[in-house]
Amino acid sequence: MRVFVTGATGFVGSAIVRELIDAGHEVLGLARSDAAAASLATAGAAAHRGSLDDLDSLRRGADAADGVIHTGFIHDFANFAASCETDRLAIEALGAALANSGRPLVVTSVSALLTPGRLGTEEDAATTVSAAAHRVASEEAALSLVPHGVRVSVVRLPPSVHGDGDYGFVPAMINVARNKGVSAYVGDGANRWSAVHRIDAARLYRLALEAAPAGAKLHAIGDESVPVRDIASVIGRRLNVPLISQSPEEAADHFGWLAHFLSMDYPMSSALTQERLGWRPEQPTLLSDIDREQYFTTIGG
Repeated sequence: MRVFVTGATGFVGSAIVRELIDAGHEVLGLARSDAAAASLATAGAAAHRGSLDDLDSLRRGADAADGVIHTGFIHDFANFAASCETDRLAIEALGAALANSGRPLVVTSVSALLTPGRLGTEEDAATTVSAAAHRVASEEAALSLVPHGVRVSVVRLPPSVHGDGDYGFVPAMINVARNKGVSAYVGDGANRWSAVHRIDAARLYRLALEAAPAGAKLHAIGDESVPVRDIASVIGRRLNVPLISQSPEEAADHFGWLAHFLSMDYPMSSALTQERLGWRPEQPTLLSDIDREQYFTTIGG
């Protein structure tokens, strides 16, 4: 299968490219720069020049493929609503190119679209009262393509997708702890994150491309429930700095933009995903993965 991948040089996307090529698929990756095109060539993929806000380039990429995996997203939290609108329009453009063909489109969503404070399942609908409400429109746009002859599926990613090359929330916590001399959590730190290793996530995307039924909502979850306090504890021990609790007000000053995410409580299940696609997380858990020197040198440095 020839697969068009957006976000193909990103943290998750690059692992998906490797997974697809190793499984015998041909990859066409979206590239907005010469550097991205060169990176794709090194990985054994072809480059398709364009960007997420160039809808014509997205349509042409989808037209040239047997299926599409959409992982690209503009991670600009200062303009989050605009980034989400770009994502929605990109999904609509990809879907228009695939309409009435039965070809697969795998779209990326996030667990923070669900109701916090309880174990989220694949059967749960996205809610506009969630921590990432602006992204609800993207998931809805994807699922609305099912009646138009697109075999669309949605992969919901957890707050932490970890592994070599991680530049997400855990490395941000590490850098704050290093700079401030303490490893902090909010309140009692019992709020929970779900997590998945990037290699396990990449395998799920491939399985979704190959076999997920139209309209499937899939959870890329390795760890259902990891207390944020436990993450902060590993960081404190590794950096040899005190582990402390902070009030929400103290955390807002201490962490800045990160404080909101450290307060999230999003345990997630992948039981139905595992049953439907035969997917099983095989890579290290979040706490064992971050308890490595790599996270405090190459990644956390």
